[in-house]
Order: sequence, then C-alpha cells, then structure tokens
Amino acid sequence: MTRHFDLAILGTGSGNSVPTEAMADWSIAVVEPGEFGGTCLNRGCIPSKMFVHAADVARTIRTAGTFGVRGTFDGADFPAIRDRVFGRIDPIAAGGKAYRRSQPHVTVFDRPGRFTGPKQITVGDDTFTADRIVLAVGSRPSIPPIEGIEDVGYHTSDTIMRLDDLPGHLIVVGAGAVACEMAHVFEALGSRVTLVNRSERLLMGEEPEIGTALGRAFAARGIDLHQSATVRSARQGGRDITVELSDGATVTGDTLLIATGRTSNGDALGLDVAGVDADTQHRPTVDRFMRTSAPDVWALGDLTGHHQDLKHIANAHAKAIRHNLVHPESPIAPVVPNQPRATFTDPEVASVGLTEAEAVADGHSVSVGRREYAATAYGWALEDTTSFAKVVVDAESRAILGAHIIGPMASILIQPLVQAMTFGQTADQVATEVVWPHPALTELIEQVLLEA
Repeated sequence: MTRHFDLAILGTGSGNSVPTEAMADWSIAVVEPGEFGGTCLNRGCIPSKMFVHAADVARTIRTAGTFGVRGTFDGADFPAIRDRVFGRIDPIAAGGKAYRRSQPHVTVFDRPGRFTGPKQITVGDDTFTADRIVLAVGSRPSIPPIEGIEDVGYHTSDTIMRLDDLPGHLIVVGAGAVACEMAHVFEALGSRVTLVNRSERLLMGEEPEIGTALGRAFAARGIDLHQSATVRSARQGGRDITVELSDGATVTGDTLLIATGRTSNGDALGLDVAGVDADTQHRPTVDRFMRTSAPDVWALGDLTGHHQDLKHIANAHAKAIRHNLVHPESPIAPVVPNQPRATFTDPEVASVGLTEAEAVADGHSVSVGRREYAATAYGWALEDTTSFAKVVVDAESRAILGAHIIGPMASILIQPLVQAMTFGQTADQVATEVVWPHPALTELIEQVLLEA
C-alpha cells in the first residue's frame, strides 16, 4: 500500500524551514539525499565567508606595513583553516537531520526523489503520495563545454573548500561572486591565482565601474587576469592541469576551479509527469505566491532560478510558502523588495537596485553621486585611495534607484540605503535629516547622497 503524507518537502536548504508548529499534526515527508542545510550551510555562503575571514586576516598581516605596523606573513595552515570551518558546519548539518528524524510526525528519506505521477514521488524503492508538495532542491554548479574537461580533476564550489592542501597555482574559470571570492581567498592565503573570464570585466551583473575597479585591485595584488577569454581545452599531466585559452595563452596550475554559474536541479524531478510547467532550463514556473502550475505544489529558491545564490531570497520564499500551506484561502507573496547583494572579496562589493544604465533604460532622468572613501575622515585612516560609492537617484522624485559600493565594509554600508529605498525615503531626506556619526565610515553614504 502506497504511503500518504499531508506534506512532502524535497530539499533541506530553505525548505527545511517550512515545517512549523502549526503543522505538528501533519504527517511530513522530507527528502534529502545529501547534507541537511543545503548549499548555503554546506558548500556556499557560510563556509565561504569563514574562509574569507581567514583570508582577510592574512591580508591584514600582509599589508600591515602600510600603517607602520611590523607584521610577517609566514603562510597559511590550510588543513587547520578547513578543519575549523567544517568542524563547526558538519555537526550542524548532522544535527539538522537528527532533529528531523526525532520528530514523530516526520519521515526522512535520504535518497533522491522524483515525481512518478501527480502528487506521487518515488524515492529509491519507496513510493508515496502527498496532499501538498514543496520543491526546494536548489541548484548545482554548471560546467561549460571544454575539450578534455571530463578527464581532468577539476573542482567546483562544492569541493574547492575541502582541499587537503593549499594550491600552489589555482586556475579559476569564471567572473561571478564565487569565482572572485575564491580568487581572493586563495591568493590571500598564499596561492598563485590565475582568473579566466569570458567577459570584459569581473562581476558583470554589477555597475560597470565596480567590476572594472575590482579587476584593477586584483591585478594590483598579483592575480593574473585573462579577460574576454574562454578555456578551449584542458588536460591533466601528473599533478598539473594545463588549460589552453582563446586568447592564445596556455596556463598550467595544480588546481582548477570551474565557477561559471549554476543550473537548476529541476531536471532530475520529473516535473512533466507531475504537471509542473518549467522553462527550457528545467526551472519550475511559479506565480507570485510561489505556486507552480500543478495544484498544491510550490517551488522556491535556486530551483526556480529567481535571484540565484541569494539565501535571503530563498528564505523569503519559504516564509511565504509556510503561510500559504496553512492558510490557502489567503495566500501571500514573498516580501523581497530592494534585494541587496554582496561579494566578499578584498575590496568588498555591495549593491542594491538599478545600475545607472538600467535606470536610464527604464526611462528615468537620473542624478548620480560618486564619492571616494578617501574623501572621508575614516577613509584617510584606512589609507584607501581606490574605493568608492555610487548612487543613482531619480532627478524628479529624488527616489534612490540604486547604490553601488566597492571598498572596506561595503556589505555593511549598503544597508542604510536598502532601508531608505524600502521605506520610500528620498536621497535628500537621508542625506540631510539623519545624523551621521563623525568620523565613522558611514559618512561616505551621507556624502555620496549629497553629491547626487
């Protein structure tokens, strides 16, 4: 006899936050073939930021002479860094699974699941049905077509942080947040780093000035940049990997990281069998309440392709779905206005809203403010000569349309601008009706708004 559940959840990243006390009397199936916690906890934002902090400490030591402080960087104990990170993370993932298993109304399936009919899921030899289904299986690294890549021991973001030793020469393919953060981490810890990207600058989704500035900063650190280049072929020779690039260069290193984006795991779900419409990249189509085309089936996060890699967006999706499961008569949409993003390189990058070009394309007449860190008192203290903030303001309404920062603490400095945009405060109000502490670095935000 086929088992039946009130709710089935596939994936335990943000999906694991869906069950609440209001569902205590529901029978719930949780399907997770991997570690509990999803990409963010196990392979993404949390471990990477722990590595970033170690890298930032190394950079502080290496650049201490700028401030008259004597410091010597004697290298990094990479296994110790790795073990510190995953010695904390792995028990959390295991604890999440143990907790769900301990709940009497929850059944955990630890193999991949896929639809074998409407509201019917098969996991290994088990098949069950459910009244409601939440799809939260996320995404995985995508690998570009490179001749010979299948014969090369390359890494992705899933594996690069669990290396046994620090690479001597790391080749990074990509120019997004993952590629740039890992380039920062490994160069700071002592690896030679070559970064290959097919675009003309780093972080193509950011304000062009930002990506260009990050490229200059990386080059100044000795990171070898091959921009507007692709990898044509890769071959392994002993411990070394050699890649041939479209710009005619040949690069040999001992470690290769492919960080060229992610693809939805929807291709493994049998969505068509369940009546779930999806796009050509197997991402379920959802309405504003996160409902798919199949009755009582919801989808969230990276799986849907919306704002991929932003955990805070997936959490907002899960919060809305949690409500909608219990209150189907009054569904709500996720609250995700003014979604900030941050890339934890050195220098940091953070942004929210529209770029200048996007604002103009949308028909806005814009005022632009740009302010260097060096124009602030705290910027002097930092001896910073390259970092800046930029804001894009509607010239008529004075609404803040976008903000873009590259420099120390950018991920923190962006927040007052996010809040101002969310609560409808104008650039003039935030610049003149708020007291900004002197000489804190937040004066940068006051000054850039005044510039606009």
